[in-house]
Amino acid sequence: MGDGVIRTARLDLHALRPDEYEVLAVDRDDPRLWLDRGFTNPHRHLVDDPGPLPHRIPRVRRDPASAPYLLRLAVLRERGEIVGSAGFHDLPDDRGMIEIGFGIEPAFRGQGLGRELLHGMWHWVVNQPEVRVLRYTVALDNAVSQHIVRGLGFTHLGVQQDEEDGPEDIFEMTVAEYLDRYPA
Repeated sequence: MGDGVIRTARLDLHALRPDEYEVLAVDRDDPRLWLDRGFTNPHRHLVDDPGPLPHRIPRVRRDPASAPYLLRLAVLRERGEIVGSAGFHDLPDDRGMIEIGFGIEPAFRGQGLGRELLHGMWHWVVNQPEVRVLRYTVALDNAVSQHIVRGLGFTHLGVQQDEEDGPEDIFEMTVAEYLDRYPA
């Protein structure tokens, strides 16, 4: 993994470090954030809306080694700006399933960055030996994410009731099937 950055065609996916989670827990707009990383956050990603941070911060406190899985900032390389983020909800479960979530800032939607971000995360995680199944859940009314996951060929398994987000479609694909469809 080298410097820990996942690189795609246009994005650098930077894992949040445990010390950064601690700063974010106190002040998501702290001016010290990202100074040593070579990128900026002019779109205030995760500042005005904390996204998954309330769930990820306690998880990283319990297990700092989980940080590379839980949240990565999507930095548009040509501009050096955070344009979104993605992360797995937790480490793989007993059957090797890992579930992803992501978000792209509104000004950067419709450019294929969401799909690129997902592939970057999945191409990284499928190389982790304990991962065998990729999961993507999406709200029934989220047309964009529905379009993305269906276009990727994930299998629809049914609907679940999420405590925060309401009903969600559940999609999965095995690692073997993903690598067959999308070789690195």
